[in-house]
Amino acid sequence: MAGRQFVWSGALLQLLLGVHLIVMPPTQARSLRFVTLLYRHGDRSPVKTYPKDPYQEDEWPQGFGQLTKEGMRQHWELGQALRQRYHGFLNTSYHRQEVYVRSTDFDRTLMSAEANLAGLFPPNGMQRFNPNISWQPIPVHTVPITEDRQFLEMVANETGLTDLTLETVWNVYDTLFCEQTHGLVLPPWASPQTMQRLSRLKDFSFRFLFGIYEQAEKARLQGGVLLAQIRKNLTLMAASSQLPKLLVYSAHDTTLVALQMALDVYNGEQAPYASCHIFELYQEDNGNFSVEMYFRNESNKAPWPLILPGCPHRCPLQDFLHLTEPVVPKDWQRECQLASGPADTEVIVALAVCGSILFLLIVLLLTVLFRMQAQPPGYRHVADGEDHA
Repeated sequence: MAGRQFVWSGALLQLLLGVHLIVMPPTQARSLRFVTLLYRHGDRSPVKTYPKDPYQEDEWPQGFGQLTKEGMRQHWELGQALRQRYHGFLNTSYHRQEVYVRSTDFDRTLMSAEANLAGLFPPNGMQRFNPNISWQPIPVHTVPITEDRQFLEMVANETGLTDLTLETVWNVYDTLFCEQTHGLVLPPWASPQTMQRLSRLKDFSFRFLFGIYEQAEKARLQGGVLLAQIRKNLTLMAASSQLPKLLVYSAHDTTLVALQMALDVYNGEQAPYASCHIFELYQEDNGNFSVEMYFRNESNKAPWPLILPGCPHRCPLQDFLHLTEPVVPKDWQRECQLASGPADTEVIVALAVCGSILFLLIVLLLTVLFRMQAQPPGYRHVADGEDHA
């Protein structure tokens, strides 16, 4: 009874003193809601080589363009790092509703994704189908693959290449880089100075391919397509949470550069093996959404924060969508001026033939008219040998 009297007395005292109690709604902690990853495949053998290279395809255990053991280790370690980074966000065991992985249809990107998933979701308990194998199959989805001229002349002579372009120079550097990485002895002409110059040309080829001239248009047509899908996924996740928690794209250095050029966060260098661009969607304590971007390009360092120009690192979702709108193509096929379909091609050919025939008829008619006008009235051409009156 004494306790009850105390409670009533306290309430009466508050009322008498005019103190109003305001019940505050519970605060919602900031939470991670969705993650998108775009990473490059791991270390690989050269995609191709030059004619005079002493190390041809049979030098590589699986041939050209294939993921190496080092590449497998790189992506397994990236998977482990992602497992640690998203501990508490993702389940410790694989749940298919949480994760969707998409890869380009190349052996090295498919295998990179599989090695990455092995590090991200090692099996435990019921998911371990064999006690001797610390691995479980996880689906990976794909679709079919439908300045210095003297220096360049030296490279052409030493490699046996007859047509040197920025692309072939990039391939030469890539081949030598792969061979050097795997302990093969480079030819005498491939000195450190030559490798450095080839590396600079390689970096220039990336900037030329994705920037320098018509950079905004290139960004829209090259990286804007993937960025459009990422924007769509961020919007859907903020609206309904119907997507998996983790969406992964396993691709190539060119894919990464194209995306980063579209976002205007490219640092001008080739993306290293197993580098990873990260998009994180957060719901703030006020219920609004924000986007943070990171780039992991060194295995022994935390991912670098990336800042979209015109927005803070914690970029409000609506601002992110507004700022990236200009680099999203509205009609990619039309803007790229892709070839028409078979039916359209037949129409175009028919019109071209009709136009050509009409043009020839007009030329013939004009020729006849011109000759008629050039001859005076009563004029008749007299053939050689004909009598003259």
